[in-house]
Amino acid sequence: MCHQTVSLVARHLEASGVPTVIVGSARDIVEECGVPRFVFVDFPLGNPCGKPDDVAMQRRLLASALGLLESVNVARTTVQSPEIWDADDNGWRERFMAVDDSNRAELAAAGEQRRLLQSKVKTRRPN
Repeated sequence: MCHQTVSLVARHLEASGVPTVIVGSARDIVEECGVPRFVFVDFPLGNPCGKPDDVAMQRRLLASALGLLESVNVARTTVQSPEIWDADDNGWRERFMAVDDSNRAELAAAGEQRRLLQSKVKTRRPN
């Protein structure tokens, strides 16, 4: 879900007396929105709760978020998670969403398939 949307919803809930904590990887957006509690994870977008199938990491992140929720009453508190996406591969940032000659044709074909599917869906919708 969009970091900005989640952040604004959290602020609204907090104003209504419901405590919140955000776990996310778009630090600049979340902090700009001014959420009360934020656990920053330096992970690829779409993976705020850890690596898929890494239950131990996911539990540690959840424990961190719940601990922050329990212990912090000061607005705009950010805690950076010590979790590392892949200790053996710190180059994920360079490859994340990268487009180059090695994948350009595959990505173009996937985009064309998506556009065709979208046009079919649009033609089935009643006006």
